[in-house]
This record gives sequence, structure tokens and C-alpha cells, in this order.
Amino acid sequence: MNRKPRVVIIGGGTGLPVLLRGLKKYPLDLTAIVTVADDGGSSGRLREELNIPPPGDIRNVLAALSDVEPLVEEMFQHRFKTSNELSGHSLGNLILAAMTSITGDFVHAIQEMSKVLNVNGRVLPAAEKSVVLHAEMEDGSIVSGESKIPYSGKKIKKVFLTPEKVSPLSETIEAIREADLIIIGPGSLYTSILPNLLVPSVGKEVCRSHAKKLYICNLMTQAGETLDYRASDHVQAIFDHMAEPCLDLILVNHEEIPEDIQERYEEERAKPVYYDRDRLVEQGLEVLQGEIVSLEKGAIRHNTNEVAKKIYQLIVNDIMKN
Repeated sequence: MNRKPRVVIIGGGTGLPVLLRGLKKYPLDLTAIVTVADDGGSSGRLREELNIPPPGDIRNVLAALSDVEPLVEEMFQHRFKTSNELSGHSLGNLILAAMTSITGDFVHAIQEMSKVLNVNGRVLPAAEKSVVLHAEMEDGSIVSGESKIPYSGKKIKKVFLTPEKVSPLSETIEAIREADLIIIGPGSLYTSILPNLLVPSVGKEVCRSHAKKLYICNLMTQAGETLDYRASDHVQAIFDHMAEPCLDLILVNHEEIPEDIQERYEEERAKPVYYDRDRLVEQGLEVLQGEIVSLEKGAIRHNTNEVAKKIYQLIVNDIMKN
């Protein structure tokens, strides 16, 4: 290859940093597009008090892509546990807030922090300013706020953003247009993934792109979002919100998850996502499968190294040869 393959990863929450920690080890030109819909915890407080986009998801992605001493990353991710107003804030969130105040611009603040942390790739917010995520439930009621939606106790029909006219960054659109591969997920379907695609022009550009589009399916269902969802239900929800098919491939897990671990997740009403291959093929997707589970302290996560290896093999053997 005469140049590094250009890979755009779209998401948020805990899934995106896990994926990026593996991908940054390969010779790839990485761009992470991160949701700005978070309104809970430290991010929500800073968003409300300082009128800045929520820094939490951005912070986690910067840390995942950083190349610094472990102690520096640990310091950046440190969360204060005090009895005063600092309680619950992470140092990285406060630094991003301070940098935004100094530079007068959230995107510029991210760029400066990327230099400080020696970040391997680009980190871009999905929009220029914060957005509010709303969910219309199947009973017609509306729940507003990313942090509130999973706890409504109702089934989601669709999600949407306000303000409707929020603008994407020109760099975000350019990265999507130039990508060789666009990866969507892993992450909470309605509160981490779709908020990016619903930003005007971002979803359209993804659908219009000639790049291969890969969806990394979640390992477990999520109560309040994807209870009892099969892999094809995840895909259909994305297609419905985009009003057209916009994925080419899906990566699913076919590794057996130990029963004792599954039993623990039953308390959260979560179970392994079943991938219904025939339906996925009917939806026009090529199905990639692998043993991509990591069990750390009883928690089920994507195995960052295995997922990154599969993605790089796909790029080298398929995408960059065509």
C-alpha cells in the first residue's frame, strides 16, 4: 500500500475506546467521530454550567488513542472523589473545559489536547455544539435526555435530535468522504451510535460514501434500548433512521459466553445478541464472525486485539485490493 488506509470510526460510550486501543497499533489513518449528546454525570454538569459540548466521550477516546506514559493517561482519566463540587469530575473533563475556555473553541481544545497526549489519529465531535437526544416510545410518549432514555421502562420507536439544524464539522464530512472504511459501533445503539448518524449531513454522507461500511454488533442486549434484539434488529433500526440501507458488512461474535457470566447479566436483563445470518443476508450484509469476546473481571467486552486484527485483515485482503 502506498498510503495508510483511511478509517473512520463512529460511536461513543465505552465501546469506541475499546475498539480504538486495538486499531491504533496498526498502520492506519484513524478518525474517530464522537457523539455530543451525553448529558449525564460530569459531562452533563460541565455542559450545563459552562455551555460547552460534553467532554466525557471525547476524553475517553483521546485517552484510548494516546501514546503517553501510563501514569499520564491515568492522571488524565482520574476521577475525583470528594465531598465538594469537584466530586465526580474527571481531570480530563476539567482540562478539556479549561482548554475550551482558553481557546474559545471546543474543537480547537481537542486538537491541542491531542498534541499534549500524542494522539494517534484525529478525534472529532459529531457536531459543532451539544445536541439533546429525544426518544419517541412505542406508546407515543417522548423522553428527553440521553441519560434518561434507557431508564424509561418503555420500548423505543425512534430517536431524534434538537436542535434540528445543528451543523457537522467540515473536517468530519471530509473524513467520511475520503474514508476507505467506515466503522459504526460498537456501543449503545440508540444513545451512542444513532446520535452521530442523526446529525444533519453526517448520516447522509455515510450512506452516500463509496467506502465499505462495517457495523460492529454489540455482544449483549441492553435493557431499555435493545431488549431481545437480534443482530438484524440492530441493523434494521439503523436503516429505519437513515431511511435507506447503509451498511455492507457486520461483525458478530460466535464465541460461547460462559453460563455463569450469562447468569450475572440476567440481573440486568441482558443476554448474548443472537445473529440471525439468513435475515442479515436478506438485508444485504456480508456477515463476518469471530471469537471476539474478552472477559475481564466478569465483564463482557469486545476483545480489542481480536477485533482490530479482523478489521486490519479485511482492509488488507479486501478493501485496499479493490
